[in-house]
Amino acid sequence: MLSRTAGFFLLFAPAGFAADTALHDQVADLFRHRQWAEAQALLEKAAAAEPGNAEAFFYLGQVQLNRGDLEHAVASGEQATTLAPANSEYFRVLGDAYGVTAQKAGILSKFGWAKKCKAAYDKAVELDPKNINARWSVMEYCRLAPGFVGGGMDGAYAQAAEIKKLNPPRGRVAYANLYAMEKKFPEAFAQFAEALKDSPDDYEALFQTGRLAAISGTELDTGLAALRKCLTLTPPPRQPGPAPVQWRIGNILEKKQDKAGARAAYEAALAVDPKFPQAIESLKQLD
Repeated sequence: MLSRTAGFFLLFAPAGFAADTALHDQVADLFRHRQWAEAQALLEKAAAAEPGNAEAFFYLGQVQLNRGDLEHAVASGEQATTLAPANSEYFRVLGDAYGVTAQKAGILSKFGWAKKCKAAYDKAVELDPKNINARWSVMEYCRLAPGFVGGGMDGAYAQAAEIKKLNPPRGRVAYANLYAMEKKFPEAFAQFAEALKDSPDDYEALFQTGRLAAISGTELDTGLAALRKCLTLTPPPRQPGPAPVQWRIGNILEKKQDKAGARAAYEAALAVDPKFPQAIESLKQLD
């Protein structure tokens, strides 16, 4: 129910801070380095000083979501959309907050939060039908959620078709993700290959190629090469960084029976992010 890279948010400070160049630069830098506590302190101060600043609440909500403070992330997101009810991206990120809350909620409230997540994503698309990230969020929701809360693969494929109309390369990646969900691995790899033919440095297509190889156990050399190329590129906003890339490299090397190489990749992931849980668990499994 959460958009595919909810942990990797836009790395820009609120435009409302533009008058204070030093503060703007400081917040932007904190976002880039994922220093959420420090960013939260500055954003809370800015929001208190300008209670009508929708962007301050929008970015504050992202910080709170990254810190796992779901109650306040939802409140900040709702405040941002109340102050700027025509902003598509604000509703999309509010949907992320609802989606994470749904994942963490008990069984009695889980489905209510899920419906709010879908409604926020749908509103984001309604406000801006060309917002590809919003359409992607709806697609991912439909891919993961059951039909009785608005999910289902028919809805997911409908969004993939719209994404492809707006941006053919991203549309290919969208279709590939859906094919992978249905274990149509050759079709998925073919879509990624087409995307990379058009744009060889497409970070998302490269990462997803490697991820698919790791999950499916097929096209291992292709996936390994794609992930290693990711390490030479700067991850775009909302895309996994070096730690997840190294972890997936380790997954592939394990499947290739290269345990020493896998260990080195998992350790490289932890060198970037010492608390990266998947790499910690994978290292335990190797021992």
